[in-house]
Order: sequence, then structure tokens, then C-alpha cells
Amino acid sequence: MGAPTVLRDDATLVSHAVAELARRTHFPLAFGGLEHNGSVHVTTIVGARTRSIEGLVVRAERGLGGRALVERRPRMTLDYRTARSITHDYDRAILGEGIATLFAVPVLVRGHARGVLYCGSWAQAPVGDLEARPAFDVAGELGTELRVREEVDRRLSTMPAGENGLSVGVREEIRESYAQLRSIAATVGDDDVRRRLEELESRLAALTGDAPRSGEDADIHLSRREIDVLAGAAVGSTNGEIAASLRLRETTVKSYLASAMAKLDASTRHAAVARARRAGLLP
Repeated sequence: MGAPTVLRDDATLVSHAVAELARRTHFPLAFGGLEHNGSVHVTTIVGARTRSIEGLVVRAERGLGGRALVERRPRMTLDYRTARSITHDYDRAILGEGIATLFAVPVLVRGHARGVLYCGSWAQAPVGDLEARPAFDVAGELGTELRVREEVDRRLSTMPAGENGLSVGVREEIRESYAQLRSIAATVGDDDVRRRLEELESRLAALTGDAPRSGEDADIHLSRREIDVLAGAAVGSTNGEIAASLRLRETTVKSYLASAMAKLDASTRHAAVARARRAGLLP
């Protein structure tokens, strides 16, 4: 059976993750892909000497990556050729590339394994925390992006097609998604990941905009944190709930909220949210 049709967004996310894996770790070889119908389809490879890994499809429970997928935890072998703890279904591909050390990290989304990222070396190389941590970080970032994108797409799919106006329920769904997205983006350390999350935020924010910013509204500029806090307030969250979602202190949230209200010339949080929406700063 041939490889599945992979959505362009999926392929782009995997490509970026594998490139980051190669950049951040000391392994000379990195590859990976997402799960489809019970198998991981390798779609991106960086650093290979041969073409033996190209088109590799790893079934669940088979090989090192198949075990990582099913067990939802990293798996490693220092000497792939002699390893007895894994099946050797993919020896032609792995040994054809000359891989000795292989490290497989599952990509988790809401506790479910959505794919596997691999690091490899042609010589036996010990894998300690220093070597493993960057791989865990990259897999975690990919999982976060997949989770956010799936949630955004799911909620966008509930919108009535071909209508200029949105129902109250749909608007609230979009606003809830926007607040959740900002809280996730606020905890992401990678600048490139955060930039792509911001692009998704813009998609949502634009959906409920009634008119482009103009006049006095065009002069309103809020900091990222001020918008984060207002997005939470817009869906009825308390200061404590906003603080927890953004990993801030409640006093810090109050400070950002007060600053945003001053810039928006609003005496209450509700008035601030309404003004921010008119200015196109919130959905």
C-alpha cells in the first residue's frame, strides 16, 4: 500500500521538527513522520548518506519506532544490529544506512502518539540527558503545534459556510479557541513555533472582525501579554484562572489588565474587551 496523502501543513510541521532535531542534537542523522492507519510514514530525512530510509513505513509495535509509538515513550538501542529487544523488520533500511545507535521519541498529542522522531548515529554513541533533552523538546513542540492546529481546524469547521454573519454560539467558540491558543503560545519557548502559533491566532482573530481598524482604533497598541490577559477576560475567566493558564502570578495579571484598560480608555474589564474587539485586537 502506498504512502497516504499528507496534508501540506502536516508535512511542513514534520519537516521543521526534523530540521530542528538535527540542529539541536549531536546526532548526525534525523528523520521522522506522523502516524497514519497504525503506521509511521517517514516523510523527512536530514543527514542521510544513502537513500535506504526513504519511504520507510513503520508499523505499530514493530521495530524501535513501532515500540515507541505503542508504548508512548522513548526507545533506544546503542547497537541496532545486535539488539534483541526489538523486531528487525526494518533491517534493510536501518542497516542499509549503516545506523548503529538509534533513538526514537514519540510525538504525543493529548496523550496519543501521533508520530515518531528519530535520531541516529553510524557509530555507537551513548545517549544521556544532555543528548536526549533537545529531542524531547522538539517532539513536545511538534505535539503542541499539532494539538493547536487540530483544535483550531475543528472549531473552524463548525462555522456556517457561506455566511457573512456568525451566530453567537460560533463567535463564543472562536473566542474560547483564541484564548486557549494564546495561553498555549505563552508557554512555548521556541521563537519559530511561537511565530506560527501567532499566525493561527490571526486566522481566528480575523474571523469575527466586523471592519478593519481605522481612525482612533488604529492608534491602539497593546503588548502581547496585555492581549493574552484580555483574551482570557473575554471568555469570562477570573484573574486567578488567567494567571494559571498563562503561568503568571495573579498580581501580574492584574497589572497587565490595568495597563490594557488604561490604553483602551476603559473603566472596566468588560469595556476593555469591547473596545479591543472594535479595534480588531480580539475576536
